[in-house]
Amino acid sequence: MTRAKLASYNVHRGVGRDGEFAPARICAVLAEIDADIVALQEVESIASGFDMLGYLAREAGAEGIAGPTLLRATGHEYGNAIVSRLGSLAVRRVDLSVPGREPRGALDIDVDCGGARVRIINTHLGLAPGERRQQTRRLLRMLGAEHSLPVVLLGDLNEWFLWGRPLRWLHRQFEQTPAPPTFPAGFPMFALDRLWVRPRHLLRSLRAHASPLARIASDHLPLVAILGAE
Repeated sequence: MTRAKLASYNVHRGVGRDGEFAPARICAVLAEIDADIVALQEVESIASGFDMLGYLAREAGAEGIAGPTLLRATGHEYGNAIVSRLGSLAVRRVDLSVPGREPRGALDIDVDCGGARVRIINTHLGLAPGERRQQTRRLLRMLGAEHSLPVVLLGDLNEWFLWGRPLRWLHRQFEQTPAPPTFPAGFPMFALDRLWVRPRHLLRSLRAHASPLARIASDHLPLVAILGAE
């Protein structure tokens, strides 16, 4: 398995901390990171017809994989996405919605990482504690006891509580990983964006990308990891 750089980034629909819709800034932050795979949350296709996922994928020279959680008759899409320079071997879209709450989901893909098949799961959990607990249990059922493939689970977990049950359950499944703060981007205090790897030894490093541009382009900082065998 060759080394790969992964990132998770809640792009806040392309709206920066200054209130401006500026997808070019998101694109520039992704260029700074230069990741092989980027898991995106809050990717929106707005009424003007601007295709943010298509734009980011073209600029990165990568495949754009959509995992929308909101679909409207107008063609408006909103939700998760992955931009992958490694392409995709399989794509699964999983509904994690809880009745009465905003629709949520996970985008679950397999990629070829230097001859090794790796499973990447990108998700964005809900705002209510009970909602997150239900969604985490569904994610754990998805993972099951199958350990034949390396797995990376990453995304915006929206978990404010350091010892909340969702985090404790995920730590048991994956082993604990660093949790650099990513929110709010201007003065990050909370580790809302998380990444876990199974087996744990494949995670070489994990950090928040806190460049001046990243601090303004979205309300979250990107999370960046290096994955690879020793």
